[in-house]
Amino acid sequence: MTNNDIVQKLWNLCDVLRDDGINYSDYVTELVLLLFIKMVHETSDLPMLEKHLLPEGCRWTDLNQKSGINLLNDYQAILTALGTGKRTMVDSSDPTKTIEVKVHDDPLITAIYAKAQTRLSEPRHLEQMIKTLDQIDWFSAQKDGLGDLYEGLLEKNANETKSGAGQYFTPRALIDSMVRCIRPQIGETIQDPAAGTAGFLVAADQYMRAQTDDYLDLSAKDATFQKNKAFIGVELVPSTRRLALMNCLLHGMEGDKEGVVHLGNALGMVGQGLDKADVILANPPFGTAKGGEASITRDDLTYKTSNKQLAFLQHIYRNLNPGGRAAVVLPDNVLFEAGVGTDVRRDLMNKCNLHTILRLPTGIFYAQGVKTNVLFFTKGSAKDKLQEENCTENVWVYDLRTNMPSFGKRTPFGEQHLKPFEQVYAPGMDDAAVGACLQAILHPDNRTEGEYSFNAEEIDLSEDAKQTDENQGVDDQLVHSRWRCFTREWIADHKGDSLDIAWLKDSDSVDAANLPEPEVLAGEAMGELVQALGELDGLMRELGAGEEADGQKLLVAECFGLKDEERS
Repeated sequence: MTNNDIVQKLWNLCDVLRDDGINYSDYVTELVLLLFIKMVHETSDLPMLEKHLLPEGCRWTDLNQKSGINLLNDYQAILTALGTGKRTMVDSSDPTKTIEVKVHDDPLITAIYAKAQTRLSEPRHLEQMIKTLDQIDWFSAQKDGLGDLYEGLLEKNANETKSGAGQYFTPRALIDSMVRCIRPQIGETIQDPAAGTAGFLVAADQYMRAQTDDYLDLSAKDATFQKNKAFIGVELVPSTRRLALMNCLLHGMEGDKEGVVHLGNALGMVGQGLDKADVILANPPFGTAKGGEASITRDDLTYKTSNKQLAFLQHIYRNLNPGGRAAVVLPDNVLFEAGVGTDVRRDLMNKCNLHTILRLPTGIFYAQGVKTNVLFFTKGSAKDKLQEENCTENVWVYDLRTNMPSFGKRTPFGEQHLKPFEQVYAPGMDDAAVGACLQAILHPDNRTEGEYSFNAEEIDLSEDAKQTDENQGVDDQLVHSRWRCFTREWIADHKGDSLDIAWLKDSDSVDAANLPEPEVLAGEAMGELVQALGELDGLMRELGAGEEADGQKLLVAECFGLKDEERS
């Protein structure tokens, strides 16, 4: 049984939850409260876990032998005990009284189960879920990693459009690619100020484990640092943070006393208090800060804005150590927004070496039509990490958007689509030693323009690009490349410091320069509308709704202000 099979089997338990009247949005929370107890049971003897994570009386074996109302009551009592650290029990000296007994003092477990309660009302549904979890081939699941299984469940939930949970869920292929490009190193601090379910942090940890034989190659001091201090995230939503903490623990990541992911607002005091990091990986939430959402209350950001992405971007490049590097997913508006947007981009290119922009295809996020990019930058310049001004000399752009399919369930976005970019991002990355590869990332002088994957040579150019490239004498073949370099001066002079840089023309796009005059377009649209109204009128009369059709025609006539003689 593969992990995908197990994920599907777990997801099928949502049918049981539905039968108990539980809302779709609560499926994963309800499922993982029970699933985590089971997974801890299955991992309790793994070497990465020094002790059983759950206290006695609150473990899987305290549930799976029970049935009926006693099972349901005991399960709720266990959830309360895990969330408070205390359990209410009958006083043995006086059966008419109850006492509170301390069962654990683990702040992580308390955070995971804080205010947790089951919405299950039928004991038989809980029994069914427990029996299903006991029937899963956990030995096969362990071979692939229970943490990866858990992430698979989160991704499954994100891909279900009804839940809306995956509106900005970052595809695992993109996360892994960004981590490979950034190359986090042992001893570095890795931060995500918009952690979500901790996908970036877990991927960075998995990457470093793979480089060090699951940290067994490290000294005890370095291994402890990786486990407790290397990773820090911030998440605003308590239920999402619960999932993140579970995700981290199942991957052997404990963090500090608050866990790897802290609860709070990175655009408020929590973010302002974060230490500087060596690596930042993030996909900040899209939108603007309004009432009821994450407000931007920081007073240390130079450029005040209600645009959350611009605020997050300021936090990220300000919070890097000298020489620190970042990869951040941002929507197109950050690249071209005027006013404060221009100020933030100039400040970024001044303080950091913004060396790479990856233009992502549409459809890889749940929100349809959202156009996104990954910005890669380092604090300081390529020559001097302590440089504080004029740090960007060249910006390399890879266009993975133009004439690419619209990705979704039928056309999944995967690692194969990102490999061509990775190969030009740091040439020889797959063959180079880690240290040499990191130098290639920090000092991308050995890059060369030209990459023609996905039929790039067949793509036409935009009229603006044709004129610009002719004036600059750009090679005829190079202009059809997906991978090009633009100087800081060119961006300032020709783009007004907009980073919305595109030169290939999408086959489905319409060139505004070749459009008819506005009045012609308006006339064509009105003609099509009149024709459609006529066809609808005929259809209504065929269906015997002539009187209603006459009434609708009168309404149309009134809308156009027609007189009686004009109506006829």
